[in-house]
Amino acid sequence: MDARAECDSTNTVLTESVPADDGRVPVVVCDLQRAGRGRRGRQWQAWPGASLTFSTLWRFPTGAPVPAGLSLVAGVAVASALETLGVAGVELKWPNDIQVHGRKLGGILVELASARQVAAVVGIGINLSLPPGASVPDRDDVSALDQVLDTPPARERLLAELLLSQHRLFATYAASGFAAFQDAWNQRNAYADLPVRLSGEAESIDGVCLGVDVDGALRLQTDTGVRRILAGDVSLRAAG
Repeated sequence: MDARAECDSTNTVLTESVPADDGRVPVVVCDLQRAGRGRRGRQWQAWPGASLTFSTLWRFPTGAPVPAGLSLVAGVAVASALETLGVAGVELKWPNDIQVHGRKLGGILVELASARQVAAVVGIGINLSLPPGASVPDRDDVSALDQVLDTPPARERLLAELLLSQHRLFATYAASGFAAFQDAWNQRNAYADLPVRLSGEAESIDGVCLGVDVDGALRLQTDTGVRRILAGDVSLRAAG
């Protein structure tokens, strides 16, 4: 494990310098990211000691693409670990947000780690606390571990649970694909059977969220039928 006091981004550490394959899963954890990234080019905000940010690198057979649904399985792994620690009301917002009772607790960013597309970096960020004086956009929509647990676990315990969950579930995923996790994801779907709007660069789609299929694609019931959307540069929100 590569533990750092600070870095630009744990994902960047692994994507820009892929470690040699020694049979182990590389892990980079950082107390403070200076330029943490989320999806759609957004910055992941963090304050010293107020979040847990780490990345792991997973390898796939040469010539095989990164399997579909990787970020969704990572979400199930995070949710499972949080539930083990006593967090109630964990929800998954497609494709990569972790929520508790509708408020964002964390996020996931999956990136290819090599030009040959044989490895992927899975970045995880979890809010431990929200500093009172910090500027937090949409603070009412954001949560932290110390707000949902009377006695939050130590940062090291949280990291251990997240890594154990990821290792366990990713082993099943490698053997069985996303189909093995479809029900687990849909059971935690933040927008199950609710009206939503999916916004992208090309269009916006209104519909009712039907969950994900066996490939991890989002299914929306629209006026013209069921639309199937694979993860891309999109944003999912409650309609209205």
